[in-house]
Amino acid sequence: MEKSNKTLRKYFPVFVLPTLAAFTVFFIVPFCLGIGLSFTKFTTVTNAKFVGIQNYIKAFVSDNEFVHALGFTALFSLVSIVSVNVISFALALLLTKGLKGTNVFRSIFFLPNLIGGIVLGYIWNLLINGVLRRFDVDISFSAAYGFWGLVLLTNWQLIGYMMVIYIAGLQNIPGDLIEAAAIDGASPMKTLFKIKIPMVMPSITICMFLTLANTFKMFDPNLALTGGAPEKETEMLALNIYNTFYGRTGWQGVGQAKAVVFFIIVAMIAFMQLKLTNRKEVEQ
Repeated sequence: MEKSNKTLRKYFPVFVLPTLAAFTVFFIVPFCLGIGLSFTKFTTVTNAKFVGIQNYIKAFVSDNEFVHALGFTALFSLVSIVSVNVISFALALLLTKGLKGTNVFRSIFFLPNLIGGIVLGYIWNLLINGVLRRFDVDISFSAAYGFWGLVLLTNWQLIGYMMVIYIAGLQNIPGDLIEAAAIDGASPMKTLFKIKIPMVMPSITICMFLTLANTFKMFDPNLALTGGAPEKETEMLALNIYNTFYGRTGWQGVGQAKAVVFFIIVAMIAFMQLKLTNRKEVEQ
């Protein structure tokens, strides 16, 4: 055993170095370069001119679309996180009761997660507009249509994936524990809230984090489904940053500053969410 550990330590750098080099070249270097460019005015990397925090001030003060996109994304993420996790957990409960055809239903619910976001956006654009056309409107008629269309698309895509994670957590609950609760006269609701939910808190932590990451960073479904219409009222943060960087001449530095702010917001929210759910796991 000691000899194998020495061998592992000896060749550890050989296996780690390629991955570390790739991570440095393709992530750390561009990330640091991006932060630096957020403090400059540029059209290409070679002609960057330092302007301090001017880009950050411009993003929040001179660009109301960015502030609106931030609020829209936050509201969308909140609604989607609640709806996706509640529905997926309910389906997981249903599909762990030993019903006939359970495996078929699991596969059907999981399939939407395999469809690419841009394709998914166009599919739901056709479906929703097909329904709304009966009322002589389309999804760009109102921001409310776009908002709930995005929520519906997100639920359809993510519920199956989160459901699989919840099923794995529920199946790990000891059967003896459930039987003991039933013998003690615990009702199904009491068993759910006192045993099942506390026991699947690790799964809840994972699903909450994944849902948060997917909804807050959503880009391609937003682009395909609404494109920000009407009047950029359904434009989310990622799409706003893209439009700023590639659609507004001389605003590349502002777009880069927005991207840095975007990263900080996502990192902070993810960190707080993980701390809260991990604390809940310890309490349980």
